[in-house]
Order: sequence, then C-alpha cells, then structure tokens
Amino acid sequence: MRIPFCLLKNSGALVFLLSTCILSTQVLAAKDNVQKNGDILQFAIPLLSLGSTLVFEDDFEGSKQFLKAFAASELTTLALKKLTHERRPSGSCCDSFPSGHTSAAFMGASFIHYRYGWKYSIPAYVAAAYVGYSRVHSNQHYTRDVVAGAAVGIISSYFFTKKYHGFSVTPYTYAGGVGLQLNTQF
Repeated sequence: MRIPFCLLKNSGALVFLLSTCILSTQVLAAKDNVQKNGDILQFAIPLLSLGSTLVFEDDFEGSKQFLKAFAASELTTLALKKLTHERRPSGSCCDSFPSGHTSAAFMGASFIHYRYGWKYSIPAYVAAAYVGYSRVHSNQHYTRDVVAGAAVGIISSYFFTKKYHGFSVTPYTYAGGVGLQLNTQF
C-alpha cells in the first residue's frame, strides 16, 4: 500500500507538534544549558531523520523503516527500564537503565547512517554523543545507561533500515570551482 505524500507531510507535522509540546515541558524542567540542549537534541535528531525521508517524495519506504526502528527503540527502552528498575544517580527511582534520551538520539543518527550513508550521519552522531554526555552531566544517568541507550538505538536502526538507492549527492571539485553531482535511479 502506497501512502500519499501529503498524508506523510501532515503526519510529520503532527509528530513535530506533539514533540514540540513534550519538548517544551522537558526544557522548562532542565537545570542548565547542557541538559536543555540534550533535551532538545533528543527530539531534533529523530525528527531530522524522519524529515529526511519526507524530502524525497518517493522515499515512503524510508518513512516506514524509520517508524519501525523508532518503535523498536522506544519499546525496548521502556521494557528494559521496567525490567531493571534502576535508580538514577540523582537518587530518583527507578527508570535509569537505559537512557531513553540517548536511545532516541542514536536511533535517529544511525537511521541516517544506514539509510543514506556514513558521511551524512557524522553530525547526527556527534549530536547524539552530546545527548549522552548531557544525561551524565545533569546527573540523570550513569555512563552504562548512556552506552546501553546508544546500543538500543543503533541496533533498532540496524534491524529495520535498508540503504536508500534512489538518490545520492556527491560533492566534487574542478579547476576553478566546486559542485554537487546529483544521481538518481529510474
């Protein structure tokens, strides 16, 4: 079944609005800028990943793969939190392991990596690593929680994401200038 592009655009807008509402409550509760930035990136990286599938009108398969990977990452994270019942470093109970912020961020970064290639994912991986750092910095997680969250996100994307072969952008240089080469398959 092929989903109309306008429906995916509207779904993306709905996800964006819901995420913005959730994000605003998290940002208001954050203690410092590092924590606030991590809270923002937790949502921004997956939204960017989903948005990347909407840029290409024919990448509906990528949108479906993203949603499967995101659902797997979130459900695995929630299940592990319930099973382990770990205290946070701040002393609050009992959902420290694994880091949900980090699993979401790394799921988004690794989705870009597996779908569109390594070179497009480097900034997303750097931002995802910052999210992990922000969770330890703000005393919300132990390092093991962050590492486990990253693993959950990466593995979820690995299982559900296939490389996109329909479009590529390659930078190049020539005498006196630079350019971009766009390639597509028909």
